[in-house]
Amino acid sequence: MKNALPILTIVVAILALWYVAVIPMNAPWERNQAAMRGDQIAFSQIVTNTMNQDRPVLPAPHQVVREMWNSTVVEEFTGRRGWWRSGSLSNRSLIYHGWVTLSATMLGFVIGTGAGILLAIGIVYNRAMDASVMPWAIVSQTIPIIALAPMIIVVLNSIGISGIVPKAIIAAYLSFFPVVVGMVKGLRAPDAMQLDLMKTYSASGANVFTKLRLPTSMPFLFASLKVGIAASLVGTIVGELPVQQGGLGVRLLSGSYYGQTVQIWAALFAAAILAAGLVGIVGMIERRTLRRMGIAA
Repeated sequence: MKNALPILTIVVAILALWYVAVIPMNAPWERNQAAMRGDQIAFSQIVTNTMNQDRPVLPAPHQVVREMWNSTVVEEFTGRRGWWRSGSLSNRSLIYHGWVTLSATMLGFVIGTGAGILLAIGIVYNRAMDASVMPWAIVSQTIPIIALAPMIIVVLNSIGISGIVPKAIIAAYLSFFPVVVGMVKGLRAPDAMQLDLMKTYSASGANVFTKLRLPTSMPFLFASLKVGIAASLVGTIVGELPVQQGGLGVRLLSGSYYGQTVQIWAALFAAAILAAGLVGIVGMIERRTLRRMGIAA
């Protein structure tokens, strides 16, 4: 309860500020509509109307929750194209778009994590890679992904690669960097006394790696994985914008096209919930792994 109370306090404060901000953001529309009708509108009526506009500038929290409910439970279980009737997810539901985004995110995360670990091992054990690859990895993250994603999509489509792979590559591009940095730090974490002790045991390079450097790097790796999997989700959403073949990014773009701000906010919250769930799964795996290794307190 001690941990939950501060979080709940911040959440309640954010919701209160959100509701207060809805009124001045949406009130000009109500005043303009009243002026066109030649009516005088009371402040209480403005408050009521701003909380339930069809296309508000800033939707109220209950509107976002209602849209998420309608786009998930209602769409899939009571809609005409729900999975239980048609055998497949409705392409208008957040569940469908979330699954499209999740599949590319996980593929990109696996690719980025594997590439990051291999690059980190090379950087630690090879001085030439340390002097060349590490600066390149740092500079690569200075390129805005929103500018790089369309080029990657176009180039890959020109050579016949489409679908989930281009989005996964963009996700891997964002996720490999935190893994590289974390693993390099972790693999170099053993101090000189520990390395000297391994030498007194006549340990080979492979034994030093598997029994000292790799176990020591696990806390650093999992911290990097939490950042990397969230970055993969962002990269996937950005990669979906030029493709427009489904996903939360397409949901955001279509809402922007048609001025459906409630749809945009619902997709944003769905992406945030998905990211939180993925980070939570990595954290759960981290706790179990480190506990079995005897590293967790």
